Order: sequence, then C-alpha cells, then structure tokens
Amino acid sequence: MLRTPVMLRALRHRNYRLWAGADFLSVAGTWMQVLGVNWLLLSITGSATGLGFGLFLQSLPTVLLAFAGGSLADRLPARPLLLTTQALHGLLAAVLAGIALGGADDVWPVYAVALLGGVVSALDGPALGRFGAEVVGPDDLPNALALGSVISSGGRILGMAAAGVLIPVAGTGALFALNALSFAVVMAAIAAMRRGELHPLPRAGEQEAGIAAGLRYVGGTRWLLVLLGTAFVLGALGRNYQVTMAAMSEGPLGAGAAGYGVLSVVFAVGAVVGGLYAASRPELTFPILFAAAALTSVGQVLSGLMPGLLSFAAVLLPIAAGAVVLDTTVSTRVQLGTAAQMRGRVLAAQSMVGAASGAVGGPLLGMLSDTAGPRAALVLAGAVTSAVTVVSAVALARALGRRVVPATLARALGRRAAVSGLSSRGGLGSLVPRRLRVSRPAAVSGLSSRGGLARIAMPRLTRPPHRMMTMRSISFTQCRHRGGGTERSHPAPRKHGESSAHCPACR
Repeated sequence: MLRTPVMLRALRHRNYRLWAGADFLSVAGTWMQVLGVNWLLLSITGSATGLGFGLFLQSLPTVLLAFAGGSLADRLPARPLLLTTQALHGLLAAVLAGIALGGADDVWPVYAVALLGGVVSALDGPALGRFGAEVVGPDDLPNALALGSVISSGGRILGMAAAGVLIPVAGTGALFALNALSFAVVMAAIAAMRRGELHPLPRAGEQEAGIAAGLRYVGGTRWLLVLLGTAFVLGALGRNYQVTMAAMSEGPLGAGAAGYGVLSVVFAVGAVVGGLYAASRPELTFPILFAAAALTSVGQVLSGLMPGLLSFAAVLLPIAAGAVVLDTTVSTRVQLGTAAQMRGRVLAAQSMVGAASGAVGGPLLGMLSDTAGPRAALVLAGAVTSAVTVVSAVALARALGRRVVPATLARALGRRAAVSGLSSRGGLGSLVPRRLRVSRPAAVSGLSSRGGLARIAMPRLTRPPHRMMTMRSISFTQCRHRGGGTERSHPAPRKHGESSAHCPACR
C-alpha cells in the first residue's frame, strides 16, 4: 500500500477528500460570482468607490453577527446548520442570476443581495471552520488548512478563468447561475460523510456558552488580540486587491477587463505557490508569519511603482504567495492555540476581523484610488503595513513574555539571529513564555502525540517536548489550581533538580 506523502497527509481521510472536492467546485463558483459582481458594479457605477461600497455591504453583517454565528456553531450540530446555510447561499446566487439576466441598470438590487449574502456568511462561517476541524482532527489540521489554501487557489484559478471567458460571451448572469449549482455539490458532500470517521469537538457547556463568554475569552488572551489586530491592518490596507487590481487595470495599466482577468489568474497562481509552501512545512511559526507580512508589504509598495501589466503581474505573484502563507499561519495558530469548546467564537472573531478589514479597506482604497490614483494608494498602504509589521512583532513578543525582541525582529526579516542562548532555529519561537494562562479543556484538547504543550503555550506547532522542556535548564509542568470557581491549568517553571513547581497563585 502506497504511503501518503507528508504534504498530502490530510487526504488520508475519506471525509476530507469529499470536503476538498466539494470545496474546489464551490470556490470556483464563488470566484466566478465575485468577478461577476465586481464587474457588474463597476460597469453600472463606473467608480472604484461604488465597487468598494459593495464589498462594505457584504462584509458588514460579519462584523455585526459573527459572534452570534460562532455561538450557534459551539452549541448546535454542524451538519444540519451547514446544509441550511448552503441552501440559502444557492438561493441568493440564483436571485442574483435573475437580476443580471433581466438587464440590471440599478445598483441597489445587487447591493441588497450582497448584504443578504453577508448575513448568511456571518452565520455559517464559524460553523464551516469548526466542521472542517472535525473532518481531519487536530494532528492533520495544519496540513488541511494549507491544502485548503491550495484547493481554494486552484478553484480561484478555474473560477476566474471561466469568468474571463464567460463574461464577454454569456454575461455575468451565467456566472451567478453556475455558482448556484455549486452549492448543491457542497450539500451532497456533507450528507455523504461518514459520521463515525469525524472528530467531534466538545461543545460549549452552560457556563461557557454565549456571546459574552466568547468575548471574555478572546479579550483575555493577549497574544490573540495582537494577532487579530495585525491581521486587521494588513487585511484592510494590504489584502484588498479586488479593488486595487481593478483600479490599476482600468487606469494606469490601461488593460481593461482582459488585464483584470490576467492579474486575477496570476494572483491565484501565486496563492497556489504559497499554499504548497505552507503544506510542506512541518511547523508554521510566528517568524514565518512576520516574514510573509514583510514580503507582502514591501511588495505592495513596489507594485505601485511598476510601469506595465507584465511587471505589475511579476510583483503580484510573490505578494499572493506571501498572503496565503500569512493567512494559513494565522488560522493555524488561532485554531490550535485556543480552547476547542470556544472554537466557533474564536473563528467568529477571526472572521469579524477579516470582514472589518474588507469593510474598512475596500472603500478606503477605492477612495484613495479615485482621488490620489491607484499607484499612490498602493505605495501609501504598503508603507503603512510595513511599519505595522515591525510594531506587531514587538507587541506579540511582549504579549508572549519574550525577553529578546531584537531576535524576534531579526528572524521575522529573514536574518540569522546571533543572540546568546538562542538556537539556530529558535528565533521568536525559542523563548518560553513567562506566563500564559489557558483553560483546562484547552490544555487537554490541544495535546498531541508530537506537540505536547507546544501546541498551546508555544508559537510552534510541533516542537519536540524534550527541546522545549530543557531549554536553559528550566522545565515546565502543568500547575492546576482553582480560582473564581474554575480550575485553571498553565505552564509553571521548574528549575533543574527541583521536584515540583507552583505559580504564585498556588503557593
């Protein structure tokens, strides 16, 4: 029997193969609709601001309702919830097809469908993420997320290429109709999955349920707040290429709809490259995250200076690769570093950040492109995200209790950190947090055969326990105590030769 390559290890699961195949077709249909809506809005309004306002309407419900969707995902069975929401997505795509085929000359019906689609996405987004984790289990989740990026990028290539062919031939209505059919494929795949091969996550209990409990959990996790804040700024100013690519193609590059299609395909190819890199990595660390952030930020500045379509596309390729690596690392750290029973609400917080970045960044970049020009918008936004990347590396190091900030920055920028006491691979992930409290279920559910405490208290996914626990002659045990009616479990330092360890609260 052939052994599954490490890069494809998540495909060992039959349920994931069903999920991946349906996801590929669904993403292709979704991106056909994205390009169709963007081009329809741009043709009706003739303004990048109008296009950005459409993105704002689609993102707004996620900002307002995502935590409600996360609370539902943590309490209700995932499959019935997803079957309902996928049916609603298909219905809205069919309505949009009817609007386009009927000869749309008013932008407000399109805006209304975008708003309703955002409401459905806000309710099913956390459930999709939680169910995806149940399909493969915690050991193969990082690989599944990376392969998901590759699959999504492949679907994006197919969808954008199909959109580029169908828009001049059949119009945008055909794109929306095909997207409606793709949701039927997703529903069939979910129904065909074997229940016994799923890896169910624990549901939230009475005391842990609700929006307020989720907000307290996210607000009390400092490193998570820093990570989400970084993702917001980089997403708002550095990831709204739907707007800037269209504005550059229509304006300075003079390439029109054909050029926009070419740039969209190049972006998707770069995303595939980034996904393959992430899938090949045995661990996704914070240094990788900040290196990808620096690559995309500096690349954005350079893209605004490119004179023609080919040079702009050449810079766009590594930007797309870095963006996927960045997103995959953020998603992996968010999911494996938090309590399983809070997974839906944590994913809701992440989706809220993504939606807020689109809601803010889309109109902002659109207005900058209309007033100062697309080139100036790219250069200015890239300069801001470059500065935020450096500041975020320092803030995250402090949130995790790191003692050596210069080593963090050096590793994030790809330089060798020659600091006493650090290993050649350590960098940001080599110093143990002074204090990081997690709930007991998180400490238990996050353990794996390879990761141990590294999955919870360390920014590395699979650091071997013997390297983590003997660093600088200090080992770490699990200290448990009761406080506020809740039992807590967290790492407690123990010097070499000592038989026990306690935190100040337990002494």
